Amino acid sequence: MARTFSLAALALLVLPFALYALNFGQGGLRNALPEPHYLLSGDTAANVGIFTHMILGGVITFLAPVQLITPLRRRYPALHRWSGRIIATSAFLTAVGGLSYIALRGTIGGWPMDAGFTIYGVLMLWAGAMTWRLARRGDFERHSAWALRFFWLAIGSWLYRAQYGLWYMATDGLWSTPEFTGAFDLFMMVGFYLPHLIGVEIYLRLARNRRFRLALPPQSA
Repeated sequence: MARTFSLAALALLVLPFALYALNFGQGGLRNALPEPHYLLSGDTAANVGIFTHMILGGVITFLAPVQLITPLRRRYPALHRWSGRIIATSAFLTAVGGLSYIALRGTIGGWPMDAGFTIYGVLMLWAGAMTWRLARRGDFERHSAWALRFFWLAIGSWLYRAQYGLWYMATDGLWSTPEFTGAFDLFMMVGFYLPHLIGVEIYLRLARNRRFRLALPPQSA
């Protein structure tokens, strides 16, 4: 029950960001942003890549927490499967869109941000593909593990902004610059996804060890 409530609350929490990403992305694709924006360029491919990335990134940011709500998954398995297909396809296009923009235009933070965000995009592709592939094979134990990894990547864009917001509230922007060259900025090149993935791996390892211990026969006196 606590997990269900937490995931539902998270879905509501990320909804404003998801709606903003959808609106901003479609505005960019239609060349209808209210004012010139640094993401816009004369390169059509780069524009399509970044704004498609934003639209579908908004979709997976909202759907990822909903997809993990156990009562919904058990009561509506067909909906869970179709939602999973939408998420997997959106994740692929989101990652490709972001990676294409980095390759064509680069990020505002220079090569450290290029590298950190490229790794993020590749991990998104990998986790999304593995989650979908293992579900298709019926390997649901490994599917669940990869779905958990994918979940933290899927909400990464929101986490990036949330962590920056909390940092600025707590420190008034200590070690952060407009050029993204401060110590906190450099940490955040990977800090919005890598620590969470490390936490997932620790959790999965502890869960596997616990299941292994429970499966052991009791020792004789």
